[in-house]
Amino acid sequence: MDSGNGTEEVGGFGISEKSNKSEKNDFFETPNSTKEKALGSCVSKETFFRADQIDFKSWDIQLEKHLSKGWSREKEAHTPMAEWEIDLAKLDIRYVIAHGTYGSVYRGTYDGQDVAVKILDWGEDNIATAAETAALRASFQQEVAVWHKLDHPNIPKFVGASMGTSNLKIPVKSTSSDAHTHNSPPSRACCVVVEYVPGGTLKNYLIRNRRKKLALKVVVQLALDLSKGLSYLHAKKIVHRDVKTENVLLDNHRTLKIADFGVARVEAQNPRDMTGETGTLGYMAPEVLDGKPYNRKCDVYSFGICLWEIYCCDMPYPNLSFADVSSAVVRQNLRPEIPRCCPTALASIMRKCWDANPDKRPDMEEVVKLLYAVDTSKGGGMIPEDQASACFCFGTPRGP
Repeated sequence: MDSGNGTEEVGGFGISEKSNKSEKNDFFETPNSTKEKALGSCVSKETFFRADQIDFKSWDIQLEKHLSKGWSREKEAHTPMAEWEIDLAKLDIRYVIAHGTYGSVYRGTYDGQDVAVKILDWGEDNIATAAETAALRASFQQEVAVWHKLDHPNIPKFVGASMGTSNLKIPVKSTSSDAHTHNSPPSRACCVVVEYVPGGTLKNYLIRNRRKKLALKVVVQLALDLSKGLSYLHAKKIVHRDVKTENVLLDNHRTLKIADFGVARVEAQNPRDMTGETGTLGYMAPEVLDGKPYNRKCDVYSFGICLWEIYCCDMPYPNLSFADVSSAVVRQNLRPEIPRCCPTALASIMRKCWDANPDKRPDMEEVVKLLYAVDTSKGGGMIPEDQASACFCFGTPRGP
């Protein structure tokens, strides 16, 4: 950088553009020189040095180090942003709408678009080791590179992400109904931005319809949306690993969208995540509960449980503890009871999906075809179209 007096300043050194030795002597012997740092000594207005007593080789080494640091900083400053990297200046975080194990979800806007912003707080809890945090962040970055290319109507549109940023303007106090307060926003958070889906979770939708139940055509429509989304993810070699009705969203047209597909995979790798969020155990495949190797067929099992839940608008295993469910699912082939009024075709899909043997479970692509084949023209939901009361006629417990 030109300082205006024929001298280039690099790393705090004033270096003359001339190069012969006599002129170097002039540089060090000028009494009116301002303070200069050379080889750990200060050159002030009242100090003189003999050039023949200075180790120019050592001085050159130090100069090279300073130049290298400067070039390195310049290189970092000009490193192109990843395709998925968001411009934080366009992000407006408004208020918190949900809380999870690894962070919170906020409502906001990005470049004028309504978005959900998930702030992942890794490494700020004084529990995770540096190695764990580094592994999580590396895995997250690899996943983001895949997420931003996904495009499917049953998956929220991925807008972008930011890794380890400290520039997020996170509201200290929430204006949402829970009025949750964040006194110490994470300083090294990872930020994920997706389209905002306004209809809430599938779980809440089923709770609202617990008494009146759903018509069969609605059950099949929701199941088709979920199966199509999972089939698409599996085709992209993405295993969700936490398929449950809490992780599924509905828009204003009751179109179902699978949420947290990538984050769930990263979170499950954390050694401190033993059981996941409340309710997860009821959806976990036997091989997962038993600590055995598993693949995308674990999602198929979880889908089978979700299909039962959508049809019944109820919770599986309501009278059992998580410990009891875990043991019974693995050792006794425990599965939810299928009502007698459930159409045979739909009951068959449930049983196939939650088979104890992963190899016998269908692929999600096949499940889509099976659901399309279900005849909804004659009803068959928990509330038959020709009756006013719901069908609560459960049979004996059904296993795989």
